[in-house]
Amino acid sequence: MQIPLDPSSLLPLYRQIESWLRSAIASGNLGPGTRLPATRVLADELGLSRITVEKAYGELLAEGLVEGRGSGGTVVVERTRPSPRVDLARPRWQEAALARSGTAGTRVPAPEAAPDLIDLSGGLGDPRLFDLAAFSRALNTVRLRDGVDALDYGDPQGYAPLRKVISGILAAQGLVAPPEQILVTAGSQQAITLVASCLLKAGDTVLVERPTYNSALELFRVLGLRVVEAPLDARGLRPDAAERALETHQPRLIYTMPTYQNPTGVSMDLPRRRGLLELAARYDVPVLEDDFVGDLRFEGRGHPSLKALDTTGHVIYVSTFSKMLLPGLRTGYLVLDGPVFGLLAEHKRLTDLASATLIQRTLAEYVGVGRYQTHLKRSVRLYRRRRDAAALALKTWVPGLVWTLPAGGHWLWIEAPFLGPGEDLAALAAAAGVRLAPGGPFFAVATEASRFARLNFAALDEATVAQAIRRLASALPSRR
Repeated sequence: MQIPLDPSSLLPLYRQIESWLRSAIASGNLGPGTRLPATRVLADELGLSRITVEKAYGELLAEGLVEGRGSGGTVVVERTRPSPRVDLARPRWQEAALARSGTAGTRVPAPEAAPDLIDLSGGLGDPRLFDLAAFSRALNTVRLRDGVDALDYGDPQGYAPLRKVISGILAAQGLVAPPEQILVTAGSQQAITLVASCLLKAGDTVLVERPTYNSALELFRVLGLRVVEAPLDARGLRPDAAERALETHQPRLIYTMPTYQNPTGVSMDLPRRRGLLELAARYDVPVLEDDFVGDLRFEGRGHPSLKALDTTGHVIYVSTFSKMLLPGLRTGYLVLDGPVFGLLAEHKRLTDLASATLIQRTLAEYVGVGRYQTHLKRSVRLYRRRRDAAALALKTWVPGLVWTLPAGGHWLWIEAPFLGPGEDLAALAAAAGVRLAPGGPFFAVATEASRFARLNFAALDEATVAQAIRRLASALPSRR
């Protein structure tokens, strides 16, 4: 136990030891049941007399923070009441950094919820569908085949066989992307971060959909970017609003999720996709296409990605395995042709050297035998049933809610237009034991956002989702 001591201080050394231990106990770093070093051992470590350490322990014993247990030593005791938190003064540079970033530095806590909570707030699918046994076998194959090579940093651009696998998956979706135009990242969030931090500087403007992916909004704010919104409708981003924003605000980047958008589930139709690309070329603005769950299509004909339609090199395509397979894989990728690809790849190398090589090699082995398509088909069948069960429950139990049935993805974007001032859809649901994703974080300006919430139908089974919606119905006020 290395305790920082100052022999030149007017505070006696035993008091310094006592104060440090008291703070560690109060903060929870030394939790109940933690055994402190024997006085002789700690005295030797600190280069002090045993009497000095015994005096410090004696003060803690007198206060009831620790107790002697004979041969069991001196042990931190369970406190009946938590020690009051003492907020220390922080250096001014920390306050200045928070002011520059435009964030308080902490996430908004979720509303209070009942103990038997049903959580429909997440953005992911059901991790129980992942074939962990097959992934373990793939990992073992990599271990035996590649040995210590699998434990090195690897190629900063990404493991070459995995990039080849990704290229094949994209080709099946109509997007031609050679492996040399693919950069493997730590999830799609890192890919978005690379693009925003390389292409933009603090004070630049980003054009986003209204509403849009909350973590992208948070990232843009932290980077000091100005966010301008253009509204969505059932056909996707409205081109008239996007063009007005381009003329008025001159954004340096357009961020869009054209397929099964998060949080609304809306997909941009083909004419609007072509129109957005025409605007990007005319105003010379890059488009960051976030294909979050674009391959989870339940019905109808899919539209080609913006990147597949792009003939001028304005689109940067981002996707991830995390949402389709397993979030803990933290493996995403971006696709870009042109010299800026080298800039992004170098920035990636300088920030983390390379994505986890062992995971990349295992993923290439796992996906490369066709399991991705098998997993995708199974997920589509299951999530479609769950979506339909959620839709039926909403129609039956909460007919006053406004929502649109998505053709794919994970979510329903619901609105309660009958809520009055001060009533919050997510908070009412939480009080009834259902956690929804509150609408506010999906808006740059959260006007009337309390009437909205995102409901994830994919992560839990049909019966549980239906039960949650019945709870939600009981919590809402009478329709107005």
